[in-house]
Amino acid sequence: MRRKPVLSHSPLLFPTIPAIVASVLVPAFFAQAQAQSVTPQSFEEDRLLRQQSYKMLQQEKQPDDKNAPTLIESGKFWGRPERFIHFEHEVEILKGATQVNADRASYSFLEDEVTAEGSVRMLRNGDCYNGDSVRMQLDSGAGNVVNPVYQLLRNNAQGKAERIDFLDEERSIVNNGTYSTCEGLNPDWYLRSETLNLDTGLDTGIAGKSVLYFMGTPILATPSLTFPLSSARHSGFLPPVVGASSKGGVEFALPYYFNIAPNRDLTLYPKLISRRGLQLGVEGRYLGETYRGETSIEGLANDRLTNSNRYALTSVHQQQLTPQLRLEWNLNSASDDNYPSDFSNSITKTAQRLLLRDVSLTYYGSFWNTSLRTTGYQVLQDVTATTPIALPYSRSPELQFHAEKYDLMGFDWTLDSTLTRFQHPTLVQGDRLVVTPQLSLPLIQPGYFVIPKISLHLSKYELANPGKRQKPSYQLEIPTFSVDSGLIFERPSELFEKTTTQTLEPRIFYVNTPYHRQGRLPNFDSAIADFNFAQIFSPNRFTGQDRVGDANQVTLALISRFLEEDGAERLKLAIGQRFNFSKQRVTLDGVKNPGRSDLLLTADGRIFDTLSAETALQISQSTHQSVRATYGISWHPEPKKVLNLAYRFQRDTLEQVDLSGQWPLANRWYAVGRTNYSLMDKRIVDGLAGFEYKADCWSLRFVAQRFAIDSINSNTGFSIQLELNGLARLGVGNNPIEALKRNISGYQPISER
Repeated sequence: MRRKPVLSHSPLLFPTIPAIVASVLVPAFFAQAQAQSVTPQSFEEDRLLRQQSYKMLQQEKQPDDKNAPTLIESGKFWGRPERFIHFEHEVEILKGATQVNADRASYSFLEDEVTAEGSVRMLRNGDCYNGDSVRMQLDSGAGNVVNPVYQLLRNNAQGKAERIDFLDEERSIVNNGTYSTCEGLNPDWYLRSETLNLDTGLDTGIAGKSVLYFMGTPILATPSLTFPLSSARHSGFLPPVVGASSKGGVEFALPYYFNIAPNRDLTLYPKLISRRGLQLGVEGRYLGETYRGETSIEGLANDRLTNSNRYALTSVHQQQLTPQLRLEWNLNSASDDNYPSDFSNSITKTAQRLLLRDVSLTYYGSFWNTSLRTTGYQVLQDVTATTPIALPYSRSPELQFHAEKYDLMGFDWTLDSTLTRFQHPTLVQGDRLVVTPQLSLPLIQPGYFVIPKISLHLSKYELANPGKRQKPSYQLEIPTFSVDSGLIFERPSELFEKTTTQTLEPRIFYVNTPYHRQGRLPNFDSAIADFNFAQIFSPNRFTGQDRVGDANQVTLALISRFLEEDGAERLKLAIGQRFNFSKQRVTLDGVKNPGRSDLLLTADGRIFDTLSAETALQISQSTHQSVRATYGISWHPEPKKVLNLAYRFQRDTLEQVDLSGQWPLANRWYAVGRTNYSLMDKRIVDGLAGFEYKADCWSLRFVAQRFAIDSINSNTGFSIQLELNGLARLGVGNNPIEALKRNISGYQPISER
């Protein structure tokens, strides 16, 4: 917020000529003035000297600059007391954070004004001005400098002008001048403007009737241009975005950004798509102490390719209504099935085909919480897929309750209860109540742990439209007993020439759940759980609440970790397998588990400080072949250098190689790219390639991208972006930085230090 001007007359150190003579003779003043003065030999010489001087001025100046004394030294002076004084020969004027050096100067008592001429150099709040003459009112800070060459400390900007008018300590107007954040007399880019209003209080620059030059060539002309004087956000037009897609043709967007408040903003996205028409979009974000959210809406009236209205919406909100009451929603919607493929560059990010619509209200007690929610889905079918996407059940409504207590006379207990109404247009509908109490007795010591637990699954169904061989009502009671136990051994070790502590952790997990017939129960939300290292230590092999797997099984695992002296995990190795003591009878889709599960092996860690790797392997015990495998390695030797290589395999389903990276090719040149290649389909699923160039005050990016929009088709596009430090990002296509961050793990923009 800009400080209000305070009109007051500053007390001067020299009300009379004898006082001036006395001040010149004071050695302490000379020591202070020499420490604060800046005398570089050329305009481009090491701005660090100015920065150091400015910091010293900030430390030495009075809390109120307007009340700071004015100090002047020169080789000689003459004048009339109480009227004017004229100074000559190496004149230096110092007041607060302002310092003027000139060949000659005059001070007017009546106007409280200084004029200086001849080799004028002025430091003002760390900013530097070299010109022919300066006029400055010491009290208000108003004045001007003629034919200046200037440098601004705040954002390292520089330029020249016919005249700079200072309205006060924060506002100035550059008349018929240039502006650039490049150094040197011939900057790579500069903005030439009739008037350039700089406001450090509002942190904003406004250029009128401007032409932007890059490498001596005009690339953009505008009647008005607003830009920040720092990295802070400001309202105004964002750089235009020009792009093209294989479906929509040429696209042109001119976003406008509203910086409503530090915690609220709004961006308008009008976009002209040559083959479709005008698409309008808006994105709003807000953040408060008790709430946060983001909403995006876009629409296209009368799409010329489909003769229909197209739209998409996404909204996410979280709010703490009271210390105990929390409101959340996640709403998504689209006009038709083809929206994700036709508008792959959508601001609503509607790339998924299963759109969630969820609203919840949660109350938190001292050791319990309860929530009321409603959940539904919109399915956007992929017409090219061989299997349609199944519509999940909607939950309208669902009431949940959870309570827990730990270390209650050595016991831990939890209670979960859920009452849900399931609705579906074509499947069996009904209500389900599930209550699951659990009681455990953790016995945990530094070298071992044993956690016995008992739980009870209670469920009741009331079906509205039971199917064949189904009853309208069901009730189920299933107990489960489990014991999780393990040992922890440690020994000093070395790994890659570093001192570490190696652990050996055998773990045994036993589960016993009796068989209960569940084949005629509806299946609202259950599925076979994904088989991984976390799941083999779960008592139920199904997700959801409609199936409880019978079990008399034990899981054996062996884990070894290498820990550094600060406790950081350098390497982790693990092997695990589940063994069934009896045949499992509860199934989904007729899939039965064998006597022993597949063997799981994992390893991940940092081989060196710059090199990390991970692997996960699932081996079938019947065929002795790998079922799933993942291998990955990442090399990150220094900032802006990263290479990633991954291989993913799932038998008869997927086999892909993923390579991505960012790497310098030559001085200032960087290559970026990613390819996700399907070995089964012999095609690139996703691909990206490009180059980046980093200059001192600007960056250039060129990125071409290919990505799948459905199971068969892909979309291609390219982006060109010129980033002018401290001014704007100009480009063709979508923002390539977002695409690079999304596709290349560890990518760092070259403009970041």
